[in-house]
Amino acid sequence: MFLMVIAFIVMPLLELYVIIQVGQEIGALNTILVMVVMSVIGAWLAKHEGAYVLRRLQEQLDAGRMPTNELIDGGLILAGGVMLLFPGFISDALGLLLLFPPTRAIFRGILKRRFRIITISRGGPSGPPPPDDVIDV
Repeated sequence: MFLMVIAFIVMPLLELYVIIQVGQEIGALNTILVMVVMSVIGAWLAKHEGAYVLRRLQEQLDAGRMPTNELIDGGLILAGGVMLLFPGFISDALGLLLLFPPTRAIFRGILKRRFRIITISRGGPSGPPPPDDVIDV
């Protein structure tokens, strides 16, 4: 419930506040132009990174390996692309962070640790944790 309040009430209010502040500094037309340019660059980056991850995923499958990192990256790229659809600087910044490979790797690591903790706490494997490239859900 707390996450829903943040997602549907707090975030739009923060986005609106930031847009107004930026608009007062650089002007309304420039603010709109910056948001459009960020969206276009983000859409291009999402397409580029998505195609790259799709190639890596296919290579992993062809080699007979589970493409765990590639699947997580695909989900993060999708989330980043969706965030770029919403108007606002905060969501655009977070979306771009999810699209850049170095910062996406940080988010991937966080997700992998989070799922590993959930798995172990729910009676998952009792031995050592699985290797880094495997998520046991």
